[in-house]
Amino acid sequence: MKLNLNGWKQKIVAFASGLGAPGLLLISFLDSSVLTFPVINDLLLIELSMQHPARMPLYASMAALGSVLGCVLLFFIAEKGGEALFHRHAGHRAQAIHNWVVQNGFGGMLVAALLPPPTPFKVFVVAAGVFEVPLLSFTAAIALARAVRYFGIGYLAIRYRAEALPYLMRHKWQVTGVVVGLAGVSYLLSRLILRHKPREEKPS
Repeated sequence: MKLNLNGWKQKIVAFASGLGAPGLLLISFLDSSVLTFPVINDLLLIELSMQHPARMPLYASMAALGSVLGCVLLFFIAEKGGEALFHRHAGHRAQAIHNWVVQNGFGGMLVAALLPPPTPFKVFVVAAGVFEVPLLSFTAAIALARAVRYFGIGYLAIRYRAEALPYLMRHKWQVTGVVVGLAGVSYLLSRLILRHKPREEKPS
């Protein structure tokens, strides 16, 4: 992989690349928490999936798990005192992001996690921690979004091989629109189901 990173980040990526599935977990964890490795986990997932197609589910699972764990770590860091950090990075968008996260909960985090770059996703993660989004809802939304992303990339890597990432970059908004649409339908259905309460039987 040709990378445009700092020297020490290059070393981390080189180390992770040699580990296979655990390396994917490591890179995804770091990228979702305290560091930034733009599209490196996507590239590594594509590379490994093309080399070993039968292991793609394992690679996608490790990438998703690493990202979820990284987001949870950042969530806890923000929960312990990240409000100043949130406002510094959110800038004039702070109130809008606050409203989106607080009012929409699971659905808000799910949509934010599915949106492609340059969406500042980490700001949403920090906001979730600062404004006390329930951890279970937060984790479930991130897990679903990351599973969709990484299994989708893994599938494209096997089907289109070297053209997988260029295909995603050329059609990122179309792909995102379809995914967000499906996620939205799923979310609305879940809300309807959760709101439904069975009628209480009248005592005879």
